[in-house]
Amino acid sequence: MTDIIEIFVGTLLGTSGWVWRNITFDVPWSQNYFWGLTLVSVVVWLLELRFGWRKQQNPIRHDFWLDAFYMYFNFFIFSIAISGFYALMNYGFANVELDMQSFSLLYLDEYPLIMQLLVFFVLLDFFQWLTHLTLHRVSWMWRFHQVHHSIQQMGFAGHLRYHWMENLLYKPLKTLGVMILGGFEPEQAFVVHFFTITVGHLNHANLKWTYGPLKYVFNNPVMHLYHHAYHLPKDRQYGMNFGLTLSIWDYLFGTAYVPDQNGNIKLGYKGDDTMPQSFFKQLGHGFSFKDSTHTD
Repeated sequence: MTDIIEIFVGTLLGTSGWVWRNITFDVPWSQNYFWGLTLVSVVVWLLELRFGWRKQQNPIRHDFWLDAFYMYFNFFIFSIAISGFYALMNYGFANVELDMQSFSLLYLDEYPLIMQLLVFFVLLDFFQWLTHLTLHRVSWMWRFHQVHHSIQQMGFAGHLRYHWMENLLYKPLKTLGVMILGGFEPEQAFVVHFFTITVGHLNHANLKWTYGPLKYVFNNPVMHLYHHAYHLPKDRQYGMNFGLTLSIWDYLFGTAYVPDQNGNIKLGYKGDDTMPQSFFKQLGHGFSFKDSTHTD
């Protein structure tokens, strides 16, 4: 029991220290996720102000500050709160002689760094696409995902407005992906993480960008807007456009849907009027059986 307490408390303190060192610039600039997230957010917001698609949308849109708080809560505060539990999970694996290499199918360290990053990025993006699809198709998971889909006006900060339970749902599949890749992230994995953060911000931004032919490879603001559409096609009642960074999975598996480039579609889901308006009340959303379907 003493070992468990020491691991749990030590990990909490270690993660808290890591966050503080980010804030005080006491980590390499390339790995400073706090100020990196802040910089990406400011740049994408400036792009919204300069190239805004929906002209009637205010620069400080509806729920702007709520979404901004979600960004830092989900990226940093919750990571501190949950870090101890993940450390105990790894401790449990070790006690049954399992480790991150136990299920490895590929060994990234055998490849050049650029190949490591590419394989790491593509595989993890696929697992995230699969998790996102599951969040829409499994009713109890959808209830938590409703927090993200309660966005009424799209903007960059909406990227990280999601229920804290989603961290618990995404993490196992991401961990599985890392295990398949030899049990470790490439040395320069921060390049992948910052790239996906940037694309995620852009996908939620008030921008009419599709990237031309690259739209069949990368998710984009127009495509992702339809993911948040209130009215769903009859043959897509669980949604469409589930890609996070890459759109290729949606085109490969038939879940892509971009009928036009109308930026003024209604956003949300049936029953979103029951979503609590405050952050703290939204923390408890999803633990009841109300509003568990997509049907119009």
